[in-house]
Amino acid sequence: MVNYNGNLLEENTQFLDHQNRGLRYGDALFETMRMVNGKLFFWEDHYLRLMASMRILRMEIPMEFTMEFLESKIIETVDANQLTDNQARIRFSVFREKGGLYLPSTNDISYCIEALPLKNPFYVLSEGSYEVELFKDFYVNADMLSTIKTNNKIINVVGSIFAEENDYQNCLLLNGSKQVVEALNGNIFLVKNGVIKTPPLKDGCLNGIVRKKLIEILGKIEGYQFEEASISPFELQKADEIFITNSIVGIQPVTKYRKKEFGSTVAKELLGKLNASARLS
Repeated sequence: MVNYNGNLLEENTQFLDHQNRGLRYGDALFETMRMVNGKLFFWEDHYLRLMASMRILRMEIPMEFTMEFLESKIIETVDANQLTDNQARIRFSVFREKGGLYLPSTNDISYCIEALPLKNPFYVLSEGSYEVELFKDFYVNADMLSTIKTNNKIINVVGSIFAEENDYQNCLLLNGSKQVVEALNGNIFLVKNGVIKTPPLKDGCLNGIVRKKLIEILGKIEGYQFEEASISPFELQKADEIFITNSIVGIQPVTKYRKKEFGSTVAKELLGKLNASARLS
């Protein structure tokens, strides 16, 4: 079942057409969230990011779009898909109503909620091989639009195809200044001699929810120095650890980049703290 503007529809119901602005112009946003036993992980952060992103794109935010209202619609969708007592991947999409060319005829929006089952109730660390490479065919713009979750993800799509064709599990994206920005599906953290780094938003990385949570966690624990600073490709092979973060997987350690292999000691420690934070959110 899919929730379209508050109405539950069968998954194969046709409710979008060729005039949809998300299809035509990528005039859309989305949030991807994890829900376990009816509890949304980091819901307030996802909600606030969605509201801020809609303002940036000059979308009209409906009066009923409160945290409580949207959460109730997500729960309705999860219930309809019989995932209430399980774990689910939620995608909440918002797109401007059809009409106009580049200039829309309205800033009113519609929304769509999807729910799919997930295997694990909490974040777990993958122990398998996870090799990455740089994707250098196209670059991420170092601007505010790159920091929000719009439907304009063609770099991520083409990069994912490149990764599959070359037997990589993921690729790292660069901006126009040839700085490492993020992975295809999440933010990147680098560990070297007790220093943990992640690129700043000004470099064009996604303003990720788990990125934000790990920065908060690192500000409360001792033993590590945290830096929000640009990362050059040359730093990758010198790192002790590299890991990727997103709201569905949590933390994904990178095991290999070119000839360098990495451990996951810090990733394992942070994963436990991330799960604890998710339970309290």
